[in-house]
Amino acid sequence: MTPFSSLDLIALVWFVVAWGGFGVIVDLTRIGGPSLSRLMNVERRRWMREMAAREVRIVDTAIMASLQNGTAFFASTSLIALGGAFTLLNQTDRMMAIFRDLPFHIVPTAGELEIKIAMLVVIYGYAFFKFGWAYRLFNYSAVLIGAVPAADHPDAAARERAIERAAEMQIDAGQHFHWGLRALFFSLGLFGWFIDARVFLATTTFILAVLVRRQYLSKARTALLKSAMAEDNAG
Repeated sequence: MTPFSSLDLIALVWFVVAWGGFGVIVDLTRIGGPSLSRLMNVERRRWMREMAAREVRIVDTAIMASLQNGTAFFASTSLIALGGAFTLLNQTDRMMAIFRDLPFHIVPTAGELEIKIAMLVVIYGYAFFKFGWAYRLFNYSAVLIGAVPAADHPDAAARERAIERAAEMQIDAGQHFHWGLRALFFSLGLFGWFIDARVFLATTTFILAVLVRRQYLSKARTALLKSAMAEDNAG
């Protein structure tokens, strides 16, 4: 038998659906209009075209270094969090003693705590692999940027294919980075489960609401939409 109640299982299912469903909607559909991530994919393609038109690409290498450094930072953070979660697995007795002193009057069993901590281990491990792969893809993208021929290259078709390859690699790297970042965000919601299933439901919903707002109701998205509409009108 499972050590969890029906409400615990409902909260866990909601957590999985919220996390996975949000990612699919943002990255693969246009429900609610283009998300901020999808709008930025358009800008990544635009960047590659602007990069290809420049003879000196110092600014592009600086941007790539920034993207790689940011990805490396989150990969290191995920690895540290993963180590912390493994440490907690050896501290279940201490955690149970802490819960007894809290005013919630909820003391989980050692088995419940170990399962919840194991889920944190899985999430942080997943985030680390996503960030690690994104870092690798940004490295590949830097190579592809260097392989894009100059503007006066005689083979226009080959140059166009090189631009498209670089853009697709950038977009793929960005998507893996997004999934790693969402894993870190939703892991915060999982901490609510250590208190109570109802708190878990609330924290998951709160994290989802914050991410939805950033993808569809943020000033950043509005700015990109206004820019796209102005270009369409000008065209």
